[in-house]
Amino acid sequence: MKKHIIIVATLVLALSCKTKEVKKESTSDMANNPLLIESTLDYGAPDFTKIKNEHFMPAILEGMKVQNEAIQKIVDNTEAPTFENTIIALEESSKTLDNVTAVFYGLAGAHTNDTIKEIQKELAPKFSKHSDDILLNTELFNRIKTVYNNLESLNLDAESKHLVNEYYKNFVKAGANLSEDKKEKLKEINSEIASLSNDFGKKLLDASKKGGVVVLDKEKLKGFSEDKIKSIEKDGSYEIQLINTTQQPSLQSLENRELRKELFNKSVCRTEGGEFDTTDLVKKMVTLRAKKAQILGFDNYASWSLQGTMANTPDKVFEMFNGLIPGSLEKAASEVKEIQAEIGKNGGDFKLAPYDWNHYAEKVRKSKYNLNEEEVKPYFEVTNVLEKGVFYAATKLYGITFKKRTDIPTYHPDVVVYEVFEEDGSPLGLYYGDFFARDSKRGGAWMSAFVKQSKLRNQKPVIYNVCNSPKPAEGEPALISFDEVETMFHEFGHALHGLFGNQKYASISGTSTSRDFVEFPSQFNENWATHPEVLNNYALHYKTGEVIPDSLLKKIKDAGTFNQGYSMIENLCSSSLDMIWHTISADDKIEDVAKFEEDALKQMKLNVDEVPPRYRSTYFAHIFSGGYAAGYYSYLWTEMLSHDAYDWFKNNGLLTRENGQKFREQVLSKGNTMDYAEMYKTFAGRDPKAAPMLKARGLK
Repeated sequence: MKKHIIIVATLVLALSCKTKEVKKESTSDMANNPLLIESTLDYGAPDFTKIKNEHFMPAILEGMKVQNEAIQKIVDNTEAPTFENTIIALEESSKTLDNVTAVFYGLAGAHTNDTIKEIQKELAPKFSKHSDDILLNTELFNRIKTVYNNLESLNLDAESKHLVNEYYKNFVKAGANLSEDKKEKLKEINSEIASLSNDFGKKLLDASKKGGVVVLDKEKLKGFSEDKIKSIEKDGSYEIQLINTTQQPSLQSLENRELRKELFNKSVCRTEGGEFDTTDLVKKMVTLRAKKAQILGFDNYASWSLQGTMANTPDKVFEMFNGLIPGSLEKAASEVKEIQAEIGKNGGDFKLAPYDWNHYAEKVRKSKYNLNEEEVKPYFEVTNVLEKGVFYAATKLYGITFKKRTDIPTYHPDVVVYEVFEEDGSPLGLYYGDFFARDSKRGGAWMSAFVKQSKLRNQKPVIYNVCNSPKPAEGEPALISFDEVETMFHEFGHALHGLFGNQKYASISGTSTSRDFVEFPSQFNENWATHPEVLNNYALHYKTGEVIPDSLLKKIKDAGTFNQGYSMIENLCSSSLDMIWHTISADDKIEDVAKFEEDALKQMKLNVDEVPPRYRSTYFAHIFSGGYAAGYYSYLWTEMLSHDAYDWFKNNGLLTRENGQKFREQVLSKGNTMDYAEMYKTFAGRDPKAAPMLKARGLK
């Protein structure tokens, strides 16, 4: 899937610093640093009118210092370990650091600059050390273990007991039970991985930004609309920039086959050779991760990483892949024949290549379903989609309402802010929407929080969504594709998960769940994009206000299973690459990244010439710089949950307040407070089934 979430400000994020810069920061400067002062804005939202690049380094270092002092106080406490003096003290030790890094990583992803990039690089190894110094602190762990061992005798509520369990499991997973010499070795590996991961992300961002195609002859852009051409014009030439996936959106429209080939090759080769090469980074990271797993007592990194997830073991993940691959290959093979026939019908005498797929698939879709993206886009103006679609569905299901706020400062003029209210009018939180692509933003779409919900900290959530829809030319309407519509619904599903967090403790609130559960609410929320009542409310022609015609709506629905063989194969390719990279042993020697990738796809019978992986290894940001190592499978896993949950809604009246309230109370508001399989079973009354997903994909 193309959507993904990035959650920031956790212990595992890596930062570092320059000692001499710390000395420059005076006590007076620290007292005036806006990142270290409680915000006076509603909900404690960050005041971007005051925050500058130079504030980040000293504020992050201060946050680390505050946490270190709090940890030392816990360790030095001569009283017997208790829930309050150990677990709560540890939970609250990160508050300052959480607040600062939430803003820093928000800007690092959505509106970065050279200074922020340099800060990330400088801070990476040191923050890795900071994390390890906590998670591998023997005295601290002994206190946690004492509380954990006495848990049944403590008079704690269920959430507090779960918090103790989570801290104990996380410390054990991080290596708290290792010998001191192994801990030191693990710290070295973690620090090196953190630096390599940061380098990978920076190289990929630069490669994507600088690796596009420049076209001098406008005639080569046949297939682009005049608005599209106008939006990419720069000083008399035309620049088609790369997005993070293998396939590029422009390949669908471009008539010129040589230009399509050039753009595709630029995409797949962007990080191979030259200054942006990431092949050595990939080899080093997978080897170090395998060594890390070995030190921690596991056969491979995936086995270690999958602890605490719904899947739990690599075998379970491969079992899911093996259940999906045959039907997906069969579907893709039929699509190849269909598209090859379309090439012949259009006078082509060449064999279908990957850079032809989307172009001719669009022609097949037009002829088979009579559906033209350019015919659809006028009904999807971005503000209508947000307010009359995404928000409307949320109001119908959950009773919440939205009020636009123009008095809350944002980090970029394109960002919009809404206050969110409960059904009774009481305040729930703030929501920021940042929908247009720009050079300062990384690719993809995600959700995170500037302020996490926590009753203990008296914090209501401040949530943001980031997307990458093309920004229209000045004065033109912001029209988006239906794929981008679904992305907005998807990311808002994450937002709801964060907004509805109802926990006492920030570390287990909202979206702080396992990777193979966190995508469930977001993928589920996509279903409302095509619900007739919702669609008819937001799909309004930007010129006439006409509701999308039933005939066009039918085309969209009929085309819903189109190209799903391709979609599943490109996802399964990347998911399999991720899992195979992370099931190598510490003794395996990786000489050639491309060869390893080729062999891995052959092993899974996924070496389909016409269907490349959604991400090749050298630009697979999710697993090499985005925290999803051995976790990319989770998009398919949670898709199964989302379709099964929607099937439950279908059987119980669909878009009703009663259904929404049940889903909110039993899933969206639970955070990480109980076993995920049990949580799902409580909601649906049964275990999830794969059949609804296969049906929705047209694979069964």
